[in-house]
Amino acid sequence: MKVTRLLLSIGLVISLASCSSSKTTSGSSKYHKIAVPAGTSTAVVIPAKKGEMSETELKNWPHADIYTDSVPGMSLKKAYDFLNGKKTTTVILGIGDSGIDINHEDLKDQAWINTDEIAGNGKDDDKNGYIDDIHGWNFLGGAKGEPAPAQLEVTRLYKKYDAKYAGKTEDQIAAGDKAEYAEYLKIKKDFEKRLDEAKKNYQYYQSIQAMIVEADKAAQKALNKKTYTLADLQKLPADQQNPILMKIISSGDNVENTITQIQRGIDYYGSQVNVMYNLDIKGRHTNDDPDNIKDVPYGNGYVVGSVDDEKHGTHVAGIALATRNNGIGMNGVANNTKLIVARTVPDGDEFDKDVALAIRYLVDNGAKVINMSFGKSYSPHADWVYDAIKYAASKDVLLVHAAGNDSKNLDLPQYDNYPTDAPDKVNEITDNMITIGSCTRHYDEDLVSGFSNYGQKNVDIFAPGSEIYSTVPKNEYEFLQGTSMASPEVAGIAVLIRSYYPQLSASQVKHIIMNSGTKVDMDVKLPGGKGKKVPFSTLSVSGRVVNAYNAVKMADEMVNGKK
Repeated sequence: MKVTRLLLSIGLVISLASCSSSKTTSGSSKYHKIAVPAGTSTAVVIPAKKGEMSETELKNWPHADIYTDSVPGMSLKKAYDFLNGKKTTTVILGIGDSGIDINHEDLKDQAWINTDEIAGNGKDDDKNGYIDDIHGWNFLGGAKGEPAPAQLEVTRLYKKYDAKYAGKTEDQIAAGDKAEYAEYLKIKKDFEKRLDEAKKNYQYYQSIQAMIVEADKAAQKALNKKTYTLADLQKLPADQQNPILMKIISSGDNVENTITQIQRGIDYYGSQVNVMYNLDIKGRHTNDDPDNIKDVPYGNGYVVGSVDDEKHGTHVAGIALATRNNGIGMNGVANNTKLIVARTVPDGDEFDKDVALAIRYLVDNGAKVINMSFGKSYSPHADWVYDAIKYAASKDVLLVHAAGNDSKNLDLPQYDNYPTDAPDKVNEITDNMITIGSCTRHYDEDLVSGFSNYGQKNVDIFAPGSEIYSTVPKNEYEFLQGTSMASPEVAGIAVLIRSYYPQLSASQVKHIIMNSGTKVDMDVKLPGGKGKKVPFSTLSVSGRVVNAYNAVKMADEMVNGKK
């Protein structure tokens, strides 16, 4: 789970970049231009949605239509109306992520089953190197239901290089090690900065929570009641009126919920301090060498992971393929698909070896689209992943990747988000990978999610990623946000296209998605730009927001010709 920052003011407004609760808020009444139809420069005026969204509207906004709803969704209903009556084939969607609760009420019908494997017999019946891989494979290993904490890649690299270079100065370094030593110094500086920030944030949220807890106890004692209103607090003597408690309640929130929200920040930064930046944590549950791609097999068939500690993968899966129109939960994007799982992402940074082998595993077991809602800043074995990306391309498989949640321009040399299909940030090694930024439900200057990475060369298109309602373990549902949520929206559209138009290649599907999106003609706030505005067209290759209706219509025209 990647979280940017919890914003804590006197009003205690908390915002988690990839894991947050959502409330209805007012939309803007501004008007802006968008280009229609896709691929042209003709512009019309579209008003942003006015007033508050209902709970139902908020849960379904990613599927809305900009023209009829004034919300920058994906026009999914129009897509299905267009596809009505057309022949469809089942497409396997591979998801590389944390554990996925394939027993969830809204996912169980989509779970892929390896019919060549006999469950629970401890044998590799299909001779593919993976024993009892009934629903996929768990590259993280560990016992059934066990979580998978792990260090970040920067921590692993720092530990590795520090053992060799700690305490040495440049004049003590052999000529052949100069470049590696320079990399060590860069990693050391980055690691120490990150650890220091994590410690400060961890202590900050602990102190804020403690302060609110104590204030709440004092208020309860003074009022002689467990729950109280703003009016109750205002009746207290002035020296007993706590402004923070009053602000919490006057904002429509309550103390208990605020403490819970702050606890999420404590848990997040606590995990960083105690695990992700902890040099002494081993983390990995397998007995393989992560620096040896040939050290296999390892892992097991437990793809669910911990239903108490891992929600990311389940949320991602629901966005793409939760059962449609079953009267429960929510509707996924794709309607005729099977889910094969590669549990690849720990609570920390994924290992390159796991990513490379997961891609190959999913490809070999029939996935035609693979969603990858993960990323990291360092990739010591990126060549293994590049080879896997090329392998997927050779098998005509489309890879959909989240751009990342650091509010950074990925075109700049100092910012990376691995895996990538353009090692030099210019030339793509294949044409089967599409990178997704995140947008909001606000069709105005706030269109781009403040946490989203961007790049006119290295982010292909944007999709709904803020305030996304989807499945989480134990038959529950929750609002989360991040480019991790935007990516499966696009993966779902890709599955939809490949299901109804199987003649189209992975490359064709990629470019259909990019070229058919809603082209936006307005200035938006630059993520991380402190209010600076830039043309939306400068933030991605396409300058568009995905549009399922335009995509399937374009696909139909490519296959059947214009009507």
